Amino acid sequence: MTRTTSAHPGLDAAILDYNGVLGAQPVHDQWRHLARTAHWPEQDLAGFQEAVWAARPAYDAGQLSDMAYWAKVLGAHPGPRLLRQLRDADTDMWTTTDDRVLAVLERAHQGGLPLFLLSNAPAHLSDVLDATDWCRRLMTRAFYSARLQTNKPGPAAYRQALSATGARDPRRVLFVDDRAENCQAAERLGLRTLHYTGRIADLEAALLHGPH
Repeated sequence: MTRTTSAHPGLDAAILDYNGVLGAQPVHDQWRHLARTAHWPEQDLAGFQEAVWAARPAYDAGQLSDMAYWAKVLGAHPGPRLLRQLRDADTDMWTTTDDRVLAVLERAHQGGLPLFLLSNAPAHLSDVLDATDWCRRLMTRAFYSARLQTNKPGPAAYRQALSATGARDPRRVLFVDDRAENCQAAERLGLRTLHYTGRIADLEAALLHGPH
């Protein structure tokens, strides 16, 4: 059976990325704070970011513990106190949300459109996001790579989220992500996609406007 919603009669559900869509990208000062917490040379912020990203896919996929991840980044195991500080600073970088996006999602939710989160995120950040007011209020269900044991753009991540929507036709499910490769992977599974580049009007059109 095809569901219709007042939010968008052409959609049965929407699956949304977190970082770069709902979540704002970290700013320079947040990166500097994390690097200082890690006791990384202040003049080598680019090198620090490279080390952070090199180990991130395995961390996001649940293949590394917090300790193992930061040991790879730093080249040595941090003590328990430093590990807590690093994890807290890292989490703080990823928990600022875009009020404009949340306002659009509120309207879609009020119109009856089921919303699902699909994010590449490590276990601790997943727990933090799950506990937020917006996630509890707006999301029918949230999926995180650390719990799925696979990252986007791996097809298994999309299949689990798509199955949860209950939609019979993937073309009636919208996938929104700020990374083109993630949207391309969703398209290969038949989902409708929006490569979100920060234009809130594009998100409004995709989530709230019915077909013309």
